[in-house]
Amino acid sequence: MGELGRRATRAADAADDATDSRGFVLAARAGFVAAGLLHAMIGVIALRVARGGSGSADQSGAVAALAGTPGGTVLLWACFLGCAALAVFLLSEAVFGATQRSDREKLKHRLKSGGQAVVYGAIGAVFGTYALGGSSDSSRSTQSISARLMAHPAGTVLLMAVGLGLVVAGGYFVYRGVTRTFTQTLKGLPPGGTGSAVVALGVAGYVAKGVALAVLGALFVVATLQHDPEEATGLDGALKSLQGQPFGTWLLGAVAVGLICYGLYLVVRAKYQRM
Repeated sequence: MGELGRRATRAADAADDATDSRGFVLAARAGFVAAGLLHAMIGVIALRVARGGSGSADQSGAVAALAGTPGGTVLLWACFLGCAALAVFLLSEAVFGATQRSDREKLKHRLKSGGQAVVYGAIGAVFGTYALGGSSDSSRSTQSISARLMAHPAGTVLLMAVGLGLVVAGGYFVYRGVTRTFTQTLKGLPPGGTGSAVVALGVAGYVAKGVALAVLGALFVVATLQHDPEEATGLDGALKSLQGQPFGTWLLGAVAVGLICYGLYLVVRAKYQRM
């Protein structure tokens, strides 16, 4: 057992060293750029919808739009690799990071890093699907999964939990934006107007994404209570549902601009994020 333990420790140290290498960290930072492009494109599509146009304001719609740009396939592969590297980096943080913290802080760090790894891994999977020539429909996939879950009592409970979790996550994003606590993960921000502009992008972006997540979660809750999977339309449906509210066009437009700001913030975050 002693020799196995030493081998496991050496393997863990090697994996930790690999993910801390300069080249790998640079690749991981590219994952923030990829996520930024995705959010900015979702915001652009949502803004187009607010102005009376059409489009799918979700991950699949945004990636499809990026695929249609000049050099789109190369861009998708670059985004896929960046998201994959960032997911692996965050997974490494979840497993090997926070060794000098208390047990409570260590658990919090691992849950946060692990959750972020899943998110960026999922984003990378969408990029990879389109890079390979495939496609997806986020809204239909969400409705299909919701319908299957609603067919079972445990699935209904799970959907309700997901909806409430998204509402809580949305509130957390709004909180981080309003209180500017997201700046704690940044380092080396330039002084003066440039640094202030980065913070302003983050504030607008976090609040807008929080609103989008909260509305998405609310739709899941409503769909579950009404036992109607067609109400669970994903992010595209959540954003478009804003148009049905008082001053809905302006509200959707504001959230769309905020998502564009969040995308730009993520691109800048790639440079200033503590890694």
